[in-house]
Amino acid sequence: MNVLYSLVAIVAAYLIGSLSFAVIISRAMGLSDPRSYGSKNPGATNVLRSGNHKAAALTLAFDALKGYVPVVVALVLAPRFGFGELTIGLVGLAAFLGHLWPVFFRFVGGKGVATAAGVLLALNPGLGLATLLTWVIVVVFTRYSSLAALVSAAFAPFYQLLIWGASPLVLSIAVMSLLLIWRHSANIQKLLAGTESRLGQKAGAAAAESKAAAAHHAKPHHPHHSKKGHH
Repeated sequence: MNVLYSLVAIVAAYLIGSLSFAVIISRAMGLSDPRSYGSKNPGATNVLRSGNHKAAALTLAFDALKGYVPVVVALVLAPRFGFGELTIGLVGLAAFLGHLWPVFFRFVGGKGVATAAGVLLALNPGLGLATLLTWVIVVVFTRYSSLAALVSAAFAPFYQLLIWGASPLVLSIAVMSLLLIWRHSANIQKLLAGTESRLGQKAGAAAAESKAAAAHHAKPHHPHHSKKGHH
């Protein structure tokens, strides 16, 4: 019976994670669909490119909450339904997977940064804060949200192992980290090419900067021929 309860909790977490708040909030506020501009990613960073800070803040908050709430509810219900750490970890992973592949939005979702942060804060508040602090430090120095997400994702499983030790939670954290890094593969290419947009940059400005950078890289470099002196 405990297995059945665990499956119900995992499926419920996936369905909650499938609520794409970037799209929902943009529609409610009369904004363009975030899947139609910028990075076309339905997430808070791309909503910020619309120039509407309130919509971006709401998206960030709700995307984090949809990762946080299912885990907290599972932790509260754990004694009653016999949920172990493995189930708790899988509930968090399911909410994250719902954001990446939302059943309500044709399985086209975001990259999962805010939702992963919410999951980590619920699984282990200390780990969540350490990971968020890592994200903030990288953003402050670089203003690249994607780079901050990549560094934070890479560090999270090691923080858990080194500070809090091995547990079934590490598996879910590691899978989330790997998936988050994979979802940022296009951003990695842009970072290497110097065409990645910075945090808060509007969609139009980001596109113009990317084109300028691409043109610079494509511009042929002619070697300077030195004139030979006459003897």
